[in-house]
Amino acid sequence: MVLQTDIRHIGGSTLEVSAVGVGTWQWGDTSIWQYGQSYGTQDVDDAFKASLEAGINFFDTAEVYGRGLSETLLGKAARKANSPVVIATKYAPLPMRLKPAEVEKALEASLNRLGLSSVDLYQVHWPYSLIQQEDLMVALSGAVKLGKAKAVGVSNYNAAQLERAANLLEKYGVKLASNQVQYSLLHRKPEKNGVLEACRRLNVSLIAYSPLAQGLLTGKYSGQGATEVSGLRRFMPNFRTKGLAKIEPLIKELKSIAAEREKTPAQVALNWLLSRDKLVLVIPGAKNAKQATQNAGALGWQLTEREFARLDKASAAI
Repeated sequence: MVLQTDIRHIGGSTLEVSAVGVGTWQWGDTSIWQYGQSYGTQDVDDAFKASLEAGINFFDTAEVYGRGLSETLLGKAARKANSPVVIATKYAPLPMRLKPAEVEKALEASLNRLGLSSVDLYQVHWPYSLIQQEDLMVALSGAVKLGKAKAVGVSNYNAAQLERAANLLEKYGVKLASNQVQYSLLHRKPEKNGVLEACRRLNVSLIAYSPLAQGLLTGKYSGQGATEVSGLRRFMPNFRTKGLAKIEPLIKELKSIAAEREKTPAQVALNWLLSRDKLVLVIPGAKNAKQATQNAGALGWQLTEREFARLDKASAAI
């Protein structure tokens, strides 16, 4: 069940989305970051359909995901959908892109892969570019004015960069809609570095990627019957013995609340982010129908103030 409170606007735009979306960086990706596994058409179709059936309508991709294959797979699935979906993609400010015209060219390529005439949300993937920020924002505003994008956003921008981008876009008559940054119970920097506060002040949605901390907050790597850490995760500090021991008190709280609520630890972790602020949207990955349905279980209910505080305290102690 998706409640009305589970539907949120992206910033000050007219775009209405489910508070839980789907991050598609793994769709079609065959790079080493996939931990040796890629996800093709059937996996994507199943995840997409299950998401829609569970009330999720927001999908985030990027031109660099799977070297464009993620956009292609998402576009094919969206065109077959029986209900409207909101699609976000991203422009990559790569070193060889030296002129603002590259933004329009990249957007056209993304639209071709998606099979769309316009995209709902077009974002700059990271702030470091050889194109001046003002020129980037001029290009983004141009995409809106040409009808190629309904709204525009940024990603991985700090508070100062976010404010500057918003001011530059405002200068050209366009509102900044979103800033996509890493945010979870194990990565709370947006609360400390001013990004969350800047989003509140500017009425910009904070789109939280890696909201489950690469699976750590699902609880599957701790306790009895824990999943064995494999692939590249073996080399990440948080997945080593000391790292897992450090977060164990938080995982216990997640599991305790999950048991009381008849939810999963992942659903509780996602709901904590949604309860943090109405401007927060989350985009966990979904590689199959089961994961998509489980992610949607973060909707339709809300943590109590006491439950929220329990997780807040356990997370802050890490």
